[in-house]
Amino acid sequence: MSEIWHLVHAERRALVGDLCGLAPSQWDTPSLAPGWSVHDVAAHLVDNALTTPSVCCAPWCGRRGPRPAERRGRRRPAEGDAQQTLARLREVVDRTSGPPTWLASLESRLVEEVAHGEDIRGALGIRRAYPAKTLEGAARYQAKTPDAIGGGRSVARAVRLVADDTDLVVGQGPEVRGPALAIVLLLSGRRHAVGELHGPGLSSIPARPVGGGSVSG
Repeated sequence: MSEIWHLVHAERRALVGDLCGLAPSQWDTPSLAPGWSVHDVAAHLVDNALTTPSVCCAPWCGRRGPRPAERRGRRRPAEGDAQQTLARLREVVDRTSGPPTWLASLESRLVEEVAHGEDIRGALGIRRAYPAKTLEGAARYQAKTPDAIGGGRSVARAVRLVADDTDLVVGQGPEVRGPALAIVLLLSGRRHAVGELHGPGLSSIPARPVGGGSVSG
């Protein structure tokens, strides 16, 4: 468990570093998450980091919690200016809170940081060399998680995904190969990642089902 948190904290720290040099106008850039600006995604990651089991479960228990990391999964615009959001993101870098593990295992934190980090970086033309362990942990979690809650189980049941830059192999069926990062993004509902993949299984990758969510919580 401590190793996963170490990887999560490293991703948060790396994103803070990438955001530090942004011009004010870049914060308003549309991210790769439809309807969200770069600023919105950064604020969402702050909310994710502030999630606790009690806050997450409060709506189900009939209790009023503090803005439930603001009801995880609901999109809301960023509040305050970009530098305030950056300061808040820096403050939560080392937090070790999240939803209860029976609802989402700790590996889900890796998925959040990678997928949303790429929503930002992809829009701004920033590249990151992610650790292999981070991408492998995120991909394996997504491969077993139902599409309806942001996973990519239908993809993993349709094709065998093989990374050509790490030892990652998940899924079953005709083979699809490519960078481990593209595999994580595909399993997280980012269809633009298909352009980086190749192999006989490409045509077997299922379309995102209606109502199926991408990572948003």
